[in-house]
Amino acid sequence: MTLKKFKFKKVNSTNDLAIRLIRNKKCTKGIIISEYQKKGRGQHGNKWISLKGNLFATVFFDLENVNLSIKKLSIINANLVIKLLSKYSNGNFKLKFPNDILANKKKICGILQEVIEVNKIKYMIVGIGLNLIKKPDIKKYPTTSLFDLTRKKFDIYKIFNSLKEIYDIFLMDINSVKFNNNLKLSKKYIIHS
Repeated sequence: MTLKKFKFKKVNSTNDLAIRLIRNKKCTKGIIISEYQKKGRGQHGNKWISLKGNLFATVFFDLENVNLSIKKLSIINANLVIKLLSKYSNGNFKLKFPNDILANKKKICGILQEVIEVNKIKYMIVGIGLNLIKKPDIKKYPTTSLFDLTRKKFDIYKIFNSLKEIYDIFLMDINSVKFNNNLKLSKKYIIHS
């Protein structure tokens, strides 16, 4: 089960686009990337600051035969993003529950997870905003980027393809007990705000 790729230069929101693809195109699984978002969304109606050169992606799939709770999927999604980041840096990555990934106590990634229902089938939508080369200046909390951690510039499409590969593997074995046990995120990696 591989995800269908959708690539765009500019969108309002990758999550909103995923919702439209599910509702209008009857697409059941895919992964979207855009080089820019005009109206990126964060948790609780917050705006996601979309700086050009960073990764804006959304993974979506149906939950029809998935035997995992939404809470467990939230932790697994964060773990999959940490797995992606760990391929490119040895930063100290932690989940600030429920949706921020921190590197050395600074926000590097936000995850906006949504569940929608279309024709009695539920779908998981996982928006991922990852600071690859630029970090927003936010007064409330410190931020960082993959460039800050490694001093290397990364091609967003290389990172996108790595993310797709990680999710393709996960979705092949989504209900496998053995696979899901490997994805449990130890409490030492979770920070409660």
